[in-house]
Amino acid sequence: MKIHPNSLYQEMQSLAVEATRNTIKTNEVAVQKTAATSSAQFGDLLSDAINTVNGLQKDAKSKATALEMGDRSVSLAEVMIASQKSSVAFEATVQVRNKLVESYKEIMNMPV
Repeated sequence: MKIHPNSLYQEMQSLAVEATRNTIKTNEVAVQKTAATSSAQFGDLLSDAINTVNGLQKDAKSKATALEMGDRSVSLAEVMIASQKSSVAFEATVQVRNKLVESYKEIMNMPV
């Protein structure tokens, strides 16, 4: 089976547009959820964020496994997009954790 470069490029563009739409929808839902739960505990919000990252990682892994097993319903582009989404989400979570630890250390070093 020969893949035409233009069709692959068009598929990648359509997946990029779809990913952008999904990200915008996810961000809108997150903003609405945050506004609705402004009195929620910080720990609950952090837990939800970690669970979201975990879900993205599981999705990326399942798509990669499906592609490796020869499932034709999953394209390489979908796998790469899911992988990058989970990677970006994980990196953002690590950065938030680093800032929290840094803030905690700063507070602990304050004189009483």
